[in-house]
Amino acid sequence: MSPFLFASSGSPESQPIPRPLRVLVVDDEPDTVLSLVTLLRADGYAAKGAYDGTHALREVEVFDPDVLIVDIAMPKMSGWDVAREVRKVGHGRTVLIAISGTYVKTPDMLLSRVAGFDHFLQKPCNPNFLLNILAAVTPK
Repeated sequence: MSPFLFASSGSPESQPIPRPLRVLVVDDEPDTVLSLVTLLRADGYAAKGAYDGTHALREVEVFDPDVLIVDIAMPKMSGWDVAREVRKVGHGRTVLIAISGTYVKTPDMLLSRVAGFDHFLQKPCNPNFLLNILAAVTPK
């Protein structure tokens, strides 16, 4: 008996293997970026980090992420600014997730929606809640 298992869809053509979801984590706190990128990679996502808004916008063009997880309170360029720029340059299918420990009041959440974010998470967020959001996203 062969140690290999073969599955057939009834078609001689092989089915393409879906690529992993690409996630860009943007935060000025290196520990936050490292923690989230490590969590995401362990769960099978293609994850990268950026430490400021300018670097994030460059990575959006090169890495072409399906999802951005962006801290709101960053120096020089806020997460709101990043979201507006991402939407302005035509990345409409990119899912934007705001994350903040500072801006957590209702007006902050509404401003996040106006800036282009699809979801809002408060730090520290439950990793399972984040993973549930990502599980519903289809790669572009």
